[in-house]
Amino acid sequence: MPVSHRLASYGTSIFTEMTRLANEKGAINLSQGFPDFDGPDFVRNAAIEAIRAGHNQYARMSGIPQLNNALAARWQRLTGQTIDPDTQVSVTNGCTEAIAATCLGLINPGDEVIIFEPYYDSYKPCIEMSGGIPVVLTLAAPMFSVNRDAFEAAITPRTRAILINTPHNPIGKVFSRDELRFVAEMCIRHNLIAITDEVYEHLVFEGEHIRLATLPGMAERTITLSSVGKTFSLTGWKIGWAIASPDLSKCVRSGRQFLSYSVATPLQHGAAAAVSAGPEYLDQFLRDYRQRRDLLCQALEDIGFVVYRPTGTYFVLADHRPFGFKDDRAFCTHLIDKIGVAAIPPTPFYDNVEFGQPLVRFAFCKKLDTLNAAIERLQKLKT
Repeated sequence: MPVSHRLASYGTSIFTEMTRLANEKGAINLSQGFPDFDGPDFVRNAAIEAIRAGHNQYARMSGIPQLNNALAARWQRLTGQTIDPDTQVSVTNGCTEAIAATCLGLINPGDEVIIFEPYYDSYKPCIEMSGGIPVVLTLAAPMFSVNRDAFEAAITPRTRAILINTPHNPIGKVFSRDELRFVAEMCIRHNLIAITDEVYEHLVFEGEHIRLATLPGMAERTITLSSVGKTFSLTGWKIGWAIASPDLSKCVRSGRQFLSYSVATPLQHGAAAAVSAGPEYLDQFLRDYRQRRDLLCQALEDIGFVVYRPTGTYFVLADHRPFGFKDDRAFCTHLIDKIGVAAIPPTPFYDNVEFGQPLVRFAFCKKLDTLNAAIERLQKLKT
């Protein structure tokens, strides 16, 4: 049977494709962004204890009270803003479902939603499945700065929202306070809703992570999305959330209730332990990832890549053109077949593919031994 017209053009996710090829070829997988190590014991044990205690039935649609309360307390610690855990926190099956539920509950047919390319691959289909129209603005190398004139020109009477990812996958960019103030100014001036994907909020190596919802005038018009997977190395748990005003939360929940309805109950208990963690865990988490980032970036530079060293996330973009390949697909195929390392060709994250063709994305959310083994293989590019 043919795939629906809305989704036919998207094919299979590039993450699925590259991980499959890595497995088939025995390549070291620096493509898909999942760690090859486990999350912390105190989080996993909390989920195990919840299973043993009988917390194994449907949870309420918005999330178990323990997790919603923990998320509200965490938000207050991080932002100084007090929110209601029952009306402003919605638990989802990962941030990906939070994006889908937000689009379904917020966007009307014909509404335009501004996104930046390169974009996470679910953004466009979620907007289009909701009847919306993605309007794409490019963050171009080497600075990946917001083109303010292009942004303002893209706003029309049909513009409903902007979806922004900071820290940004795959660029590794942390949007500056000045850039976010401009975004906030546009949202207020044109009565737009801001949807912010902040799953890498605790992976910031330089600068600071600014939550758009904390800027003046933005608390009532921002839906902040995040998850437990990246910060606690538990990507398979798929525990995410949306934090918003009561009115915007109703939009998220209106879409959410017809997707999966509820989220795995014992894993929510584990997530409640995770988001209650103190600074000791987060400080060590960041130190460990800084070491991984610096190791891989330095090695890639030594091998001959032009490296765009990330200030956030656990991805690095590099320019592969010194090695003479025509585009990102050709280079990544060569990496898997001849070098034994899998990476992501970023053109699936672009409408204007010419901006992505010179680039390749590596993930460094791996053990040091894994990174060192990959670096040893990548050395063959020098010959």
